This record gives sequence, C-alpha cells and structure tokens, in this order.
Amino acid sequence: MKRIFHSLRPAALVVAGVLAGSALAADEIVLKNGSRILGTVTGVRDGVVTVDTEFAGTLKVQQDQVESLSSSEPIVLKLADGTVVEESSLRVEEETLLLASDNAPVATYPLAELAISNPQPWELGQGYRWKGQVSLALEMQRGNTDTDELDYGIESIWRSLEDRYTLRFDGEEDEANGIKNAENWTALGKYDRFLEGPLYWGVNASAEHDKFSDLDLRYYVGPYIGRQFHERPLLTLSAEVGGVFVDEDYIVAEDQDYLGMNWSVDATSNYISEDSQLYLKHTGIWNLDQTEDVILDLTLGLSFPLLFNIDGAAEILLEYDSGLPPEVESLDQTYRFRVGYSW
Repeated sequence: MKRIFHSLRPAALVVAGVLAGSALAADEIVLKNGSRILGTVTGVRDGVVTVDTEFAGTLKVQQDQVESLSSSEPIVLKLADGTVVEESSLRVEEETLLLASDNAPVATYPLAELAISNPQPWELGQGYRWKGQVSLALEMQRGNTDTDELDYGIESIWRSLEDRYTLRFDGEEDEANGIKNAENWTALGKYDRFLEGPLYWGVNASAEHDKFSDLDLRYYVGPYIGRQFHERPLLTLSAEVGGVFVDEDYIVAEDQDYLGMNWSVDATSNYISEDSQLYLKHTGIWNLDQTEDVILDLTLGLSFPLLFNIDGAAEILLEYDSGLPPEVESLDQTYRFRVGYSW
C-alpha cells in the first residue's frame, strides 16, 4: 500500500443537500444541481459523504452528486487504488479531486476514486477489525401447557485487508410439560483469503447435532471459491461454491459419509432504514453419491436497534433435509424474535 505525506492546507471532500446561511470556518459543498451546503464534512465512505450542519443536523449525500467541495480540517484519504494520503491538502473542483502536494503520484483523480476518509487501522493494513454478536430468544408459558423455549447464538468475525476468520455457534433447547421436544446445535468455522478484485477462496468446517431429527453428529469440511458481488450498505451480496467431505452419525438410522457439493449465499440491505437491516443467509449441501439427497438451510430476518448496542430481530428459519428417516419431517420451520448485543 502506498503512503504519501505532505503539508497541511485547506482540504476538499464531498457532499450534497440545500443550505441557508454562511460561516467563515464552514466547509462548502456545491452539488451538481447548484445547491450549496455549509457545514463540517465528517466522513466519506461507501459512496456517501456525511456533513454536520447547523440548519439540518447531519446530512448524507451521494458522492456522485458533488460538483465541488472545500474543507477546512486536516484529513486522511484512501483512494480506490490503495493510495493513502495523510494530512493532505486537497480540493474538489468539477468532480475532480485535486491533491496539492508535490509528492502525490498524480495531481488529480476522478472524484469516484476517493474511497474512504479517515480510514480505520485495519483498512490501512494494520491488524484486524473485530465484529460480533451474542443473541438470545427465550419464551416461557405457564397454564394449560407449560412451555420453555431457548434459542441462543454467538458470531465473531475478524477481518483484515488480506483475510477473514468467522466463528459461529447456534443452539436450541425446547420443552413442553416437562418433556424435551427440541435439542440441537450447529458450530461453524471459516477462513477466507482475499484475491485481487472481488474473488476470494476459503475453507470451512461445521458440526451439527439434532436429537429429534435422529442426528447424533454431522460434520463436514472442504474448500470453496467465493465472490463479493456487491459491498455497500444498500446491498451487500456474496456467494460461495465448493466441495465437502460429509460424515453423518445417526442415533437410529445407518451412518454414512460421502463427498458433496456445497454453496452459500449471504445478503444484507439497509433499504428499509439506515439503522435496520434485512438479511438472508442460505447454505446447501448436495450428496454426490446419492444425488437425490440434499440439505438446505435458509434464514430470513429483519434486525433493528433497541438501545445502545442492543438490537432486536424477527426471523424465519427453514431447514430441509431429504435424507432423514421416513418418520422424521424433512422440513423444519421456526419463527422467532430474538434480542442481541453487537460490537
């Protein structure tokens, strides 16, 4: 990654909106439609410029609507090609980013090449970003039927510019009138290595137990190739496909192992609101020895903030396994509301 150091001058960035008033120290943004905004530019990320104003609070404007911009604060910029400009002077004029330092590789960049302002350490190749969530769904009912239901989960993701580690564990314990009717858990570990462009490769391993589906333990391990099709708040979409070795130990049915093909699709969107998130997670395994056997898992959900880092989510979970014994339902459906803590 290239780094460029140079002296401070008034800086320029990106934003949109409408304005009334003026201030000597304010940053100024002029949009393609002629509108002018005075405020303080606080960030550029995911094609959006954020600016704090006195007249309308915080505004978020599409970067591609900015005609010109000048900012009074020092800033660190990361360009699309990985170049990092620290404490730079710059200007945006006629949709062109102007770097004022003689040390810059070129004097101008198309504005679209400005990727991030004030990037986090991991975005500069320094260590990992750690994100995760712990969630819980609990139901207790007393009366004609005594019901206790507990769903729990934890997910942890470490991400750097070069690779990503993912750990996930989910479980369920249900009981009705003192008789247990659900006992299952799933554990997953993944490693991803990013290549040039949107492609990456990885390997995953998973273990699963479901007593009431006659499954004592299923585990699989295998490599895959993935593609990040889109990565913006409005839509994040990735898909993976690969091969796996699967071993299944049943409580009653005959044990088996086989080579299979697996795939996954992961999508999120903040289309409903900036703070909420629609999400879809789908995984599948196809038994290549007995091609009529397939395992499909699908989660659809909507999460939304509750308080501080605590959020709620409404989810639909569909789990289909065509290889289960005849006396066990092939399709398992779950509807739940959970509360989680994210970091």
